[in-house]
Amino acid sequence: MKVRPLLSLAWLGFVATLSAQTPTSPAPTPTAPAATPAPAATPKPEPALDWHDVTSWGVEGREFNDAKRLRWFDRLPADAEGKVPGPVWGLSRDSAGMAAHFKTDSQLIWVRYKLRSERIAMPHMPATGVSGIDLYARDQSGRWRWVSVNKPEKQDVRQELIAGLAPGSREYTAYLPLFNGIESLEIGVAAGAKFEGVAPRQKPIVFYGTSITHGACASRPGMVHTAILGRRFDLPVVNLGFSGNGRMESTVGEYVAQIDAAVFVIDCLPNMGPAQVRERCGPLVKQIRAAHPETPIVLVEDRRFANTWIRPERQKFHTENHAALAKTFAELQTEGVQNLYYIDGDHLIGDDADGSTDGSHPNDLGFSRQADIFEPVLKKALGR
Repeated sequence: MKVRPLLSLAWLGFVATLSAQTPTSPAPTPTAPAATPAPAATPKPEPALDWHDVTSWGVEGREFNDAKRLRWFDRLPADAEGKVPGPVWGLSRDSAGMAAHFKTDSQLIWVRYKLRSERIAMPHMPATGVSGIDLYARDQSGRWRWVSVNKPEKQDVRQELIAGLAPGSREYTAYLPLFNGIESLEIGVAAGAKFEGVAPRQKPIVFYGTSITHGACASRPGMVHTAILGRRFDLPVVNLGFSGNGRMESTVGEYVAQIDAAVFVIDCLPNMGPAQVRERCGPLVKQIRAAHPETPIVLVEDRRFANTWIRPERQKFHTENHAALAKTFAELQTEGVQNLYYIDGDHLIGDDADGSTDGSHPNDLGFSRQADIFEPVLKKALGR
């Protein structure tokens, strides 16, 4: 009989405690007034500019100037269509390796150009390299120094490259896109500024090769080893790199051999296997030599993939490919072919696996390393 009142009191205490812990409905929060949208940023007004069409004075890296072209900035003439392999023809419409030289005292530089393709960038290569214009200038000592690169976002480009330049007249080089074509290109300078287009120089270093020669995967056009070497030797460069399609075909060799070069660099092994190397390398060298009895020819082994240290089958492939080229080189020398040079591929992009984007294609570091290895061989070939 005494337990029931105790249980009743306990139960009432529990209920009271539970009620005290139950939150009450919060007071309604006043609705904040809608935020006023910020006014749209006013576009920076375009300065008064004088525009100069680069086709009026020409670009380096564009050969076959007397032949008909489907587009002024194509790398091969119109008659190459249907003669060279289809992929080579398509890729030849990229402006890789072309460069416009000019002098100006303008303190700002703009570009206005139309790209052939709406593919502005690639998954492993930025728009600055695929479709950008890369600007360099000579400093007071005559050395080429980087100035600026634009960041295209669409096919029709009208952008400031650089402003706030130090006063004075100087020479500039504008490298054209690597993996896009150009329909038209103009350089804009401050209205009234002095401007002079610099005519293309003769006797270029001619590079025939693969996607690496083409420029994959440089961050910008001036960082390909071909362009780096052009600046170091202060010579014009012709880039006949065709991504995935540098295979020493005689039909392509016909166009390579038409160029009056200072030196020919044959760098096709990344797209070839040992059997193709043995079959095609000797005939290509002789094809060029027949047209140019004295011009130096440099043969280049393929780089080893950056991860071959852990991929034995890939390592074996590179070793066999190198052996095929080395044997061909020795046979050509035995046959009396003169002025031949050779570049070993084992260390082209370095030994630390940091010189590539994807194991195969160099990044800017890899291209710089490649230029370092090419330079002494080219210096010897050029007699410097």
